[in-house]
Amino acid sequence: MPNLGSQHPNLDQKVYQILKAMIMERKLLPGEKIRQEKLAQELGISRTPLVAALKFLEHEKLVESKPRRGFYVRLFRIQEMVSIFELREVLEGLAARRAANQVSDDQINRLQQFFAPFKSMQKIEDYRSYSQEDRRFHNFVIQIGAKEFLRSILETYNIISFSYQVVASEGLVRSPNETLQEHLAVIGAICDRDPEAAENLMRGHFKKSAASLTEGIAKLRAV
Repeated sequence: MPNLGSQHPNLDQKVYQILKAMIMERKLLPGEKIRQEKLAQELGISRTPLVAALKFLEHEKLVESKPRRGFYVRLFRIQEMVSIFELREVLEGLAARRAANQVSDDQINRLQQFFAPFKSMQKIEDYRSYSQEDRRFHNFVIQIGAKEFLRSILETYNIISFSYQVVASEGLVRSPNETLQEHLAVIGAICDRDPEAAENLMRGHFKKSAASLTEGIAKLRAV
């Protein structure tokens, strides 16, 4: 972890970015207490910029403050995750449409490289590696197709989705063996510069994940 020191310009923002990355990379897990003294020592900073960064993250719903207990990585309920996936369906569908309209030849070459190690596998068992590739893919589509304001919203939803409370599945709602072909279909549509197909396929991808979460809620209620 970098030692930022007290003289680093824009220190609050730098600490904010580091903490955000730690949540996204699951170095800080959902429900986990953020140990401020230890973290400040590791970063080589005082607690003042750390608390400021945590308040930014609290505003983005990525952490929560518990009175007299400190800051915790927010643990989302399944019902909340369903709502987030419904929002991602609409917004990331739009990003995919825009991406198909404006993707460059260089970006097409980059898109075609995503998920390459997994294409020949009959059964994907390395959930961590797949989850990381999944996150990189969605972020790349957002970078191509989303304007600044939309990009900011989607990046936050993306982090929430991948810091989902199911630790054993590395934040994945559905099995890689189920979603791989969906990802490849979206990539194909964007590379073909087919905006309608790109949006429909991306929306279908999220719709299935939201349905899977809804099914999980129904099973819990039936117990």
